[in-house]
Amino acid sequence: MAPFALTEMFGQAGFFGIVFVIGIGFGSTLEMSGFGDSRKLAAQFYFKDLTVLKVMFTAIITAMTLIFLTSSLGLLDYDDVWVNTTYLLPGIVGGLIMGVGFVIGGFCPGTSLVAMASLKLDGLLFVLGVTFGIFIFGETIDSTFAIFWNSGNMGRFTLQDWLGVDAGIVVLLVVIMALGMFYGGEIIEEKLGGKTGMRKSAKTFKLVSAGGLLLVALFVLVSGQPTVDEKWSRLPRETRQKLVKKAVFVEPVEMLSVIKGRNTKPVLFDIRAEDRFNLFHITDSENVSIESFDSQEVIRQLKTASNNVYFIISDNEATASELWKTLAAQKVSNIYILEGGINGWIDYFSHHKLKEPIVGAMDDIQLTNPDIYHYRDVKFTPKVKLTKVKAGGGGCG
Repeated sequence: MAPFALTEMFGQAGFFGIVFVIGIGFGSTLEMSGFGDSRKLAAQFYFKDLTVLKVMFTAIITAMTLIFLTSSLGLLDYDDVWVNTTYLLPGIVGGLIMGVGFVIGGFCPGTSLVAMASLKLDGLLFVLGVTFGIFIFGETIDSTFAIFWNSGNMGRFTLQDWLGVDAGIVVLLVVIMALGMFYGGEIIEEKLGGKTGMRKSAKTFKLVSAGGLLLVALFVLVSGQPTVDEKWSRLPRETRQKLVKKAVFVEPVEMLSVIKGRNTKPVLFDIRAEDRFNLFHITDSENVSIESFDSQEVIRQLKTASNNVYFIISDNEATASELWKTLAAQKVSNIYILEGGINGWIDYFSHHKLKEPIVGAMDDIQLTNPDIYHYRDVKFTPKVKLTKVKAGGGGCG
């Protein structure tokens, strides 16, 4: 299932080769669209030639519909697609600065490289200016812009998050909006840019393309995005078998060794009712509801946190298993279940025979926060294996 780990599949050299080919294709497309000419780009802002709007919006809605179409068909995991973090106010200011630079210079960073590659002097000067600006920004950000630069962090924030609706509705609305802009843009070009009407064959092609895009958007809306159960069914069989074979159920003493260890950051999710949690709980555990894991932002935080090992604690293994299934379906790594639940923990540390018995009666502190020293010689079959979380990357200049 996409997105694919290209480096693992083809090696570093193969990855660079694929990126190079994609870059050449992207640059060629910009050049063929006329984006290597600053006059054509600047005409966008005078409403005389709206090619920029039409080409870029075509790319946006095509990519959007294909992403959510393949997601609904189970060919792509949208949650694994990199989306730039939203920094609201810095993003607005940055957009204004880039927009002004676009109007004055006639290029954006990407199109300036296309112009330079085709040996245009204004493209070369623009690239030099961009490079100089990047250098100045990099040298001054820590002393002048750091606080503002990192302000307004909203995480991975998309239109469906903002509107609180299904992705299919957003896809359909954006497609309708884009088609309306295309139609209005051509009317403006005819009135202000002096362009004549298009040929009948071209008009027919555009109408058919627009109709096809609308049909795809409607299909995405109707089919919807995959549920947790559907994601679970699409996981590799060996992943699903971990739950059946209890490969993710860890003994209390192993969980204690991970908690007291230094190589990982243990996170203990106690999903019992609050009153039962308040009556007795393991030190440093968090009382959370199963419903809190319905939030995609929470899931993304779990997926991107490095060096974390998650333990699910409940009264019974069935409830914990359901949560493990939910998290595993959404590809959260390093999740384990406390074998026997909280009762198994209490029973184990209340009755386990030690070579060096604890002096005096067992109290709550010795149960909620046992001393690993007393259990250092206890043998168990280790099941916790840390899977490294890969940092996401991406974006466009």
